[in-house]
Amino acid sequence: MKRAGFALKREYSLKSARRKTLQSALRLAVYAAAAMTGLIILGICAAVLAGGIPGFSPEIFSRVYTSENASMLPAFVNTLIAVALALALAVPPGVFAAVYLVEYARRSNPLLGAVRLAAETLAGVPSIVYGLFGMLLFVVGFRWGYSLLAGSFTLAIMILPLVMRTAEEALLSVPDTYREGSFGLGAGRLRTVTAVVLPAAAPGIFAGVILAAGRILGESAALIFTAGTVAQLPKSLLSSGRTLAVHTYSLSSEGLYLKQAAASAAALLILAALINALSFFLAKKLAKNFRTGRI
Repeated sequence: MKRAGFALKREYSLKSARRKTLQSALRLAVYAAAAMTGLIILGICAAVLAGGIPGFSPEIFSRVYTSENASMLPAFVNTLIAVALALALAVPPGVFAAVYLVEYARRSNPLLGAVRLAAETLAGVPSIVYGLFGMLLFVVGFRWGYSLLAGSFTLAIMILPLVMRTAEEALLSVPDTYREGSFGLGAGRLRTVTAVVLPAAAPGIFAGVILAAGRILGESAALIFTAGTVAQLPKSLLSSGRTLAVHTYSLSSEGLYLKQAAASAAALLILAALINALSFFLAKKLAKNFRTGRI
């Protein structure tokens, strides 16, 4: 009897030791993968900045683009316009669609699965397909020509599934106790959604906005077919204009302005970092205000 108990205790100790060893190995693998990923990202950022920042000069920020200065200021302004307009067009309908799917539609509705499948499918469509669609619809069909308006509408259609899916996941992550508590206090569904659910889901929604803005910043194929490649400040939304991504591609493909192309890439990276930092700050502030009851 004692031998059997000793054998069981020894077997349990061996299993426990193996489990701890496996857990330590897995933890070490996770830490190594995280460190490797961080080093790769930092290395890429450092390489882009080191190669691009020396190319910053007063000429490269000239108001008018010429073949001598290869100014990126018009492309920078066009990028800000495209990002702002595309987000303004895509974020409200994307968030409203997510609110309907989560808060108003019945869970047993078979349409929900079809909408989610369509959104996930559209999110994986190559950007050049969106560019051809935008060219046929906005440039040719609506006769907007190669313009920032056509490019922004194309970008809005491209990021709409991403915004909708991330907003939906953010709304689903809000505990049902928040809704039940609001209903228990006598609030209606609309009041519960606007005053309780949306503020609680704001960080997740802003994360989707960050992803959408990052995709817009790095997009070039869709804009070449819709917004064009004119390197000048736009006179209106119907003017053609190139963004920083298109500007970098155009300069690097010509092979004559590699220094300016590197500077444009560095400016694009800095702009993306600033947009991400601003979105993170706003999301953190909203979450803090919600926790303290200021919303």
